Amino acid sequence: MITRRMLLASALALAAIAPAAGVQAQSQAQAPATDYPAKGSVLKYVVPFPPGGLTDVMARLVGQQLSERLGVTVVVENRPGAGAMIGAEQVSRAAPDGTTLLAITMTHSVNATLLRDRSRFDITKDLKPVALLASTPILVVVPANSKIRTLDDLAKAAKGKELNAGSSGVGTPSHLSLALFNQINSTNILHIPYAGGAPSLTDLMGGQLDVIFSNYAESLPYVQSGKLRAIAIASAARNPQVPNVPTSAEAGMPKLNVEQWTAVMLPAATPDAIVQRLGKELVGIMARPEVAEKTRSLGFSVDARGPAEFAPFWNSEVQRWRALIQSAGITAQ
Repeated sequence: MITRRMLLASALALAAIAPAAGVQAQSQAQAPATDYPAKGSVLKYVVPFPPGGLTDVMARLVGQQLSERLGVTVVVENRPGAGAMIGAEQVSRAAPDGTTLLAITMTHSVNATLLRDRSRFDITKDLKPVALLASTPILVVVPANSKIRTLDDLAKAAKGKELNAGSSGVGTPSHLSLALFNQINSTNILHIPYAGGAPSLTDLMGGQLDVIFSNYAESLPYVQSGKLRAIAIASAARNPQVPNVPTSAEAGMPKLNVEQWTAVMLPAATPDAIVQRLGKELVGIMARPEVAEKTRSLGFSVDARGPAEFAPFWNSEVQRWRALIQSAGITAQ
């Protein structure tokens, strides 16, 4: 016969076991994050751009270092298309276990607004910031024989006659930099999008264009050879490779500060412990002298920030370009 005392004793015993079981279950749930990455695992580093570009080269450099540092295999996979959103969507839908990384750039902070209605996912909600790696500035370039020698010259010329500017496509950093210049100076330099930076630079050298707000690494060789003239660099500090080129702030336009950057994200549901671990490793990699030197040779400056610093930077970039896109009436083609 089961007495009231026996029932009470059983209840107390179960109550004592339950917390311990709960703690054990919680410990097991956290184990994958604590043990990350698992020995022998393969990390997929998705680059949403074609092979050979700056983002791809940086990802391969970092991926190799990450492989050595963590003792795992890192495979770089190029998934270009749809304005760099195909690869981003792939990662957003991947298992949130830290084994699928996404290389992102300023382009994605622009696409958060520009391609919002065309995307099947929300880049601001479905991905989680891990680490900012490096950045490269915009170089404002004109033909070598141009009478335009300063940003002020450019603004005055644009108010006196119709000028045109090439870019590597709608919504690219070169296009957004032009839109920002127009906003700052109340000018209306005509935007002519190209299928990439190289053909636009060819037309600039040929005199078909007046100016390009160019990706630094793309136009630097032409500036160094004298085929183009750089009138400003849209960064916080001068660059040692073009020491005589003033910053936009020195040229009187401090708001014209635009730097293309590259960073890493993971699926949004990835545990914070994994995000913190991976972020710490990536920041450590960028601090290595040999990595910093290679990064500089590619035209980047190391700007390593972990999750705590990168997340607010990402949010501010999304908001900054959203405001410009809306005010300038920029729409995707």
